[in-house]
Amino acid sequence: MTESIQRARATTASYSITMRLHTGTDPAVIGELATKVAESGGITTALDVVDSHPDSLVIDLTASASDGDHASELVAAVETLDGVHVHKVSDLVFLLHLGGKISVESKVNLRNRQDLAMAYTPGVGRVSMAIAEHPEDARRLTIKGNSVAVVTDGTAVLGLGDIGPMAALPVMEGKAALFKRFAGIDAWPICLDTTDVDEIVRTVELIAPGFGGINLEDIAAPKCFEIEAKLRERLDIPVFHDDQHGTAIVVLAALTNALRCIDKKLPDARILVSGGGAAGSAIVQLLLAAGAVDVTVYDRIGLLHRDDERLTPAWRSLAEKTNPRGLTGDLRAGLQGADVFIGVSAPRILDPLWIDEMAPKRVVFALANPDPEVDIHEATKHATVVASGRSDYPNQINNVLAFPGVFRGLLDARASDVTTEMLIKAAEAIASVVTDEQLNPNYIIPSVFHPDMSKTVAKAIVDCVAKAPDAEG
Repeated sequence: MTESIQRARATTASYSITMRLHTGTDPAVIGELATKVAESGGITTALDVVDSHPDSLVIDLTASASDGDHASELVAAVETLDGVHVHKVSDLVFLLHLGGKISVESKVNLRNRQDLAMAYTPGVGRVSMAIAEHPEDARRLTIKGNSVAVVTDGTAVLGLGDIGPMAALPVMEGKAALFKRFAGIDAWPICLDTTDVDEIVRTVELIAPGFGGINLEDIAAPKCFEIEAKLRERLDIPVFHDDQHGTAIVVLAALTNALRCIDKKLPDARILVSGGGAAGSAIVQLLLAAGAVDVTVYDRIGLLHRDDERLTPAWRSLAEKTNPRGLTGDLRAGLQGADVFIGVSAPRILDPLWIDEMAPKRVVFALANPDPEVDIHEATKHATVVASGRSDYPNQINNVLAFPGVFRGLLDARASDVTTEMLIKAAEAIASVVTDEQLNPNYIIPSVFHPDMSKTVAKAIVDCVAKAPDAEG
């Protein structure tokens, strides 16, 4: 396999560029441009003649690259062609973000004084007084019943780390756009310029009356645990930390179907989880609640076990619930005979050859983003089922499968909290979308664009709330 082909298979839409080119009128130039991009490992996704003159053409060539340096190499390669001048290069990702990705639109027309009198003063006063007398009507008569606050302090943004609230804003906007696209929910990015737990909790408390739910996002562990716990105790609307519970739901759903592929049941599977942070902790807790028995956690200090004096409070909580065989040692030691590896940790920590030391039929979920714990292409040579968080390989484990439907259900049911039973039911709903006929090692989890996804998850949540002993009316 040539280097260019290897590189091309790693290209991504997140590094898409459009080159505005000035060329001569030789018909061969179109083919030469596409060939030059391919030789340099890129993929031409569009090639348009936008203007034509007797002696020249203006061409827009759009190509995807593997990273920023690769994009620059594509431009340099095109410039080597005789008679081709690169006039301008546009980064499509930055163009998409210009001015932000979301906006506020009115649901009512304000065409005349009568409309104004009903939507605003004096008519709105009647609605305000009705809510003052019956606060529960706020969910029915205002946006509260369909709104979610997406709250972050910017301390754990994607794979970028602590980049602050301003830099986190594009991610929170994206989250809000996903809420709208997949569940019709109006979500608002709330980026807080503080990392103090009590300040974050108090701020969310103060803004909570305007929202039907709180989605905590990209807040570093271990403080995210404390923030969530305090907010759940103090608020009468559901609080959901997507980095924890959204990830856990989709992992459980994917694992449910992956185990079907290797003829294993969850209680019989030996599972190694790499990463004891927010996502890892939530995954472990949900797996145990769903029936897993033999789960071991690996983190920086090695395999977590209850006799290790180096354990932090968060690690100790995990160690006391896991590692029933008392394993010690490194990641490789934990893999011996395991059926399942779930990575939510760091890139390239798993040698593909170590996978052969697992059980005969094995499942590998390498979910670190953007660079997984193991080379996915190599992992497929050693494991029965492989999944990642990437969109350029099969079996993408993506939180978008969970959180829109979860919140749609929570809002529709007017739920006041989020329970473990709801998380399990959401995972079961996602797994059920893959039929027996569809299930295979390359298709254990549905696409985020599956038309039944959000409504299936939402129904599972609504049904769960309805069956609860203290279900709200």
